[in-house]
Amino acid sequence: MLPTLRVSRVTAMSRGVRQFSGGGAAASELRIGFVPEHFSTPLEFAKKHYGLTSRLLPFPSGTGHMVTALQSGEIDIGIGLTEGWIAALGKAQTAKKDAGFKLVGTYVETPLCWAISTGARRDEITGVQDLRGKTAGVSRIGSGSYVMSYVLADEQGWLKPASSTRPFPIEPLNTFANLRDGVNNGTADFFMWEHFTSKKYWDNGQIKRIGQILTPWSSWKIVAVNNLLYPANWSANGTSPALKEELEEVLVKINKGVSHFEEHKDEAVEYISSKLDYSREDAVEWLPTVQFARDVRGVDKSVAQKTVGILQKAGVLGAQIDETAMIGLGRNTL
Repeated sequence: MLPTLRVSRVTAMSRGVRQFSGGGAAASELRIGFVPEHFSTPLEFAKKHYGLTSRLLPFPSGTGHMVTALQSGEIDIGIGLTEGWIAALGKAQTAKKDAGFKLVGTYVETPLCWAISTGARRDEITGVQDLRGKTAGVSRIGSGSYVMSYVLADEQGWLKPASSTRPFPIEPLNTFANLRDGVNNGTADFFMWEHFTSKKYWDNGQIKRIGQILTPWSSWKIVAVNNLLYPANWSANGTSPALKEELEEVLVKINKGVSHFEEHKDEAVEYISSKLDYSREDAVEWLPTVQFARDVRGVDKSVAQKTVGILQKAGVLGAQIDETAMIGLGRNTL
């Protein structure tokens, strides 16, 4: 079972022990933030079968929370949603600040299916057409659920060009449980969350599904703090590796976890249905919908460019964004 250390303990445990040098810290000292959902199964396999000794720290509230954790020194690596990472990196550029981390890997190649849900007894909301001007529940400002509300508005033609007005009033509610409660008590009118994570709560009648939207990009990326990357002008013996040894080791172990996942689907279903919040039937149904990267190392610049373009169109990011500066390891550099 994946560790369930509280994030509030992370800083206390890590103060005074994080130190990187040219020789690098041991990979066992690295702290990996992740979302404790079915997509995390290869990480469990990397720990269980292939010696991944980094600490896995769950962030059930999602990518937006991991952004702040990376910037406050609570974690070293984050595995989260593409749109959340790129929105944070782009906003940092606009503010002329260093985000503190860069994209180094591609975890999932397929898009994410965001289910759109409302309260079980919200009879006035029957479909996406009823959401215009309604309050969107999000985990955090800048999170994937926040970014996708803009993408939804753009898809529906509800964004006003050159307008600073939000397409929806936004209500940050932090956790999936709070989002479910929020649409039932009127704090929010709708929210978006991953399809299979939401499905259990439609099945038990707690919330109502009214639609879905796919990300226009591959859905999960890996980021790392800057001190796990060599400076761009660094060189040793005539070569310039992008990643420090301890980060490279982590990514290689995750690759092995992904391979194990692909070769042992029965074990994956057993883990997802017994240790995570999914039925066996939903786990089996999910498997054909997801394609993990065969090699998680590196990010395609074209994916970053497409994501930035759509986020700019949706009003999440402004002009003059440098996608290349977001990437610590490109796939074409391997």
